[in-house]
Formats: sequence, C-alpha cells, structure tokens
Amino acid sequence: MSEPTASLFGDALMADPHAVYAELREAGPVHRTTTPDGAPVWLVTRYDDVRAALADPRLSLNKANAHTSGRYQSSMPPELDAHLLNMDAPDHTRLRRLVSKAFTPRRLEALREQVQAHTDDLLDAFTDGRADLMDGLANPLPMAVICDLLGIPRDARHDFRGWTNTLLAPAPDAAVESRTAMRDMYRFLVDIIAAKRAHPADDLLSAMTQARDDHDSLSEPELLAMSFLILFAGYDNAVNLIGNAALALLLHPEQMTATRNGRTPIRAVLEETLRWNAPFTLGVRRFALEDLTIGGVPIPAGGRVWVSLVSANRDGGQFTAPDSFDPGRPAAHLSFGHGIHYCLGAPLARLEGEVALTALLQRFPTMKLAAGPDELKWWPSYHKRGLQQLPITW
Repeated sequence: MSEPTASLFGDALMADPHAVYAELREAGPVHRTTTPDGAPVWLVTRYDDVRAALADPRLSLNKANAHTSGRYQSSMPPELDAHLLNMDAPDHTRLRRLVSKAFTPRRLEALREQVQAHTDDLLDAFTDGRADLMDGLANPLPMAVICDLLGIPRDARHDFRGWTNTLLAPAPDAAVESRTAMRDMYRFLVDIIAAKRAHPADDLLSAMTQARDDHDSLSEPELLAMSFLILFAGYDNAVNLIGNAALALLLHPEQMTATRNGRTPIRAVLEETLRWNAPFTLGVRRFALEDLTIGGVPIPAGGRVWVSLVSANRDGGQFTAPDSFDPGRPAAHLSFGHGIHYCLGAPLARLEGEVALTALLQRFPTMKLAAGPDELKWWPSYHKRGLQQLPITW
C-alpha cells in the first residue's frame, strides 16, 4: 500500500474550504492523505461518490473496524462511545427506533410555539441598532431548545457552549483540551441522569432513563452516549445553519427582500444554505469492511474514509452554477447525510432555522451586515463551518 500524500488538512482548507475542495474535485474524486492527527484517510470529494458512500453497507461506522489510528487515538471516553455515529445495524436500528419518537414531525411541530417564544425573548434584547447574531440568537436558541427537549435545567446549561467549541474547533494539537471537555461533559451527563432517576419528568432524558431502567432497551453506556450525541449534535448544527442562512441573505439583499416579502419561502433559503454553505463539512468517518473501490481508487479493508459534504454540495456535475446562492433550485444537498444514517435531528434544525429567520426578517426589515465579508471570522475547524460573530445593524 502506497504512503499517503502530505496532509491536505492545512490552513488553506480551514480558511476557504470551498476553494480548496473545488481544486480537489478537479484533480480527482478520491485523495489519499492524512487526518490532522496523522492517520491515513481517503477523502471523497464528488457528489455521486459521496452519496453512494454515505449509504454503502461496506463502510462501517464502528471504530472496531479501523486498522489505523492517529497520534491521539480518540478523545472520547469509552462511556460516551456507544451512540448512533459509532454503530452499524442491528444496534444502530434498535437505538434509532428508540430515540426517533422524540423527532417525529408531529412531536417537533408541537415544539414550534416553544421555539417561537425563545426566539422572541432573544430578539427582544436587540435594542440599540446593533447586535451580534451569533451571540444573540444563533447560539442561545438551539441550546435552549435542545435542553428543553432533553429536560436539562436552565442553571445547568452554562458550560455546554464552551465544551462544544473545544471539541469541534480545537486548536492545533489540542488533544488535552478535547479530552478535558469530553470528561467534563461525561460527568455533567452522569449527574443529570442521576437527577432524572430521582425526579423523572416529561422530557426525552427521563424517557430514555426509564427505557434503560424498566425495559433494558438501553445499556448504561448507550444511555450516556445517546444523551451526549443528542445534546452535542442537536445544538451545533442548528447554530451554524441559522448563522450561515442569515449571512447568505445579508450577502444577497435581493434574496433577502424576496424572502421577507414571501416570494421566496424560508424553507427554500434554508435548503440552499445547507447546500451552498453547509454547517458540517465532513460526514462521520467510516471504515472499509473489505477491499473496495470508490471513484476508481482502491481502498483496503480497515481503511478510513472521510466524505466531504461541502465538496459534494458544490459539485458542478450535479448543480448548475454551484457557487451561486440560488434558493430557487431543487434541494438535493447531502448536508444531513443519506441512507440509514441520515441525521435524526434534521427536522428540528430546520424548524429552528425557519422560526429564527422568519422572526429576524420581520422584526428587522432594514438589517444589514456590519462588517465586510472578508472581516468575518470562521471557527478554525475541518469539521464545521460556522461563524464566530455575525455583526448586524438596522
């Protein structure tokens, strides 16, 4: 097996992933390189190959099937490993069926009034003609909603945002910080679950705890790991969807006007944002169960595969004028995945984005970007695409 090329994961990719992935797509469908911590990886860049890989049963999410690892192994404590993003069928099927009851369209639509109330409260604080949309709306809204859904008390939510940023946007060689954040989250969840056992309520975390204690549908590690995944994934994707969608409209005033006037549906703006500037850039890593070929490139059994969602979403072989923001185009993005691992929380993220953007456009009709596009700072991450601040004036 040939040695991988020098890592493609450098400052250029972090600064402008769309430009770098455009070059990679042109150069070839799959590139053998290394992860930021030194593990060999095959990076898939083109739409058809990414879509097929996301649903390929020969690509496992179970880390036990990996033949290589990086310098840091995993920062994840074993107690938080037993969740959907580390599982294949049949365990994946069992856990997804259990948790999916909380994310049905009917259940989520019942949350709309609660999401609206949180949004209104947050926007009421926008009073002096200038605000940071990330700090004032995009960050706190999803946190409030997912914590309400799980049943996490308000006074226990203060550390979660910092932990998430540490895990998804770590500084170079920040393995110690990542492990510390993971351990802190683990202790946090242990304490919350103990409280739910003592005082159950009408919330998802109580229901999951009861499933563990009464019916043994969940093991204790699965209960902890699934609680972590719902809290972690249910928060950050929605944060960056709201921020990236607001930025897209601010950069395209004609689209903002059309959306405010109802000519362009909010849902169409969200779907095009998910394609044009996806909040999560890479799909969950996978491991080949056998020797296989993707895009004409051989990958050995045990090889690690990363699929680039942002690259697939701007593939000119799939989308006309892929670098243009066009909410009128059909939605065919892969930002929430494809196949049995399609994101369980996608409907919740869409609901939060719809409510947040609608209220923002209605209440601030003269809203403008208060910084040049080149002045905006993105989180330094290969995994997520999100703004640190989004200043506006009105």
